[in-house]
Amino acid sequence: MIIHAIFFWLFATVCVGSAVMVIASRNPVHSVLFLILAFINAAGLFVLIGAEFLAWILVIVYVGAVAVLFLFVVMMLDVDFAQLRQGFLNYLPVGVIIGGILLAELLTVLFGWAISPEIGKVITAPIPPSSEISNTQALGLVLYTRYIYFFQAAGVILLVAMIGAIVLTLHHKPNVKRQNISEQIARTKSSAIEIVQVKSGQGLSS
Repeated sequence: MIIHAIFFWLFATVCVGSAVMVIASRNPVHSVLFLILAFINAAGLFVLIGAEFLAWILVIVYVGAVAVLFLFVVMMLDVDFAQLRQGFLNYLPVGVIIGGILLAELLTVLFGWAISPEIGKVITAPIPPSSEISNTQALGLVLYTRYIYFFQAAGVILLVAMIGAIVLTLHHKPNVKRQNISEQIARTKSSAIEIVQVKSGQGLSS
């Protein structure tokens, strides 16, 4: 138990410190690197409580895809962060309201556990606990049987959101030539080919 406590405080301390540095760091590249560090330590905390599936999701999906992709976008694009911060005060009231709601939810969970520590046992487990079934297998049995329609609906929503994000961020530059298949098919010989009779000893005029 001492080893578990040591690793818990180690992962928790680094995770909280990295989360603070994500907000406090002035360099956006450093913020993304601290975000990756926070995800890795959060995955370690999930492993300590036996939720290895969530740990792998954090490492594979968030660290391996989302955070690294965001890092490349920040490094490759010339983003004017000073211009982005100009409208910060306009959205401050909305941010304060959302932050207050999240704080109230966290305090509700914290004080609910402090008042009644056995409140977690009230929630019935969807699958009877068994040593033969791992956490990942139990989650799959529930997700792909009882909640399969909700799972498919969530996938469709994410697909629509991805297509919408691509359409909104797609900008065509005016001086770049692009292929137009309908114009290529509709063109005729008279518009595509020009036959010029050149006399002997004379060149073409520009």
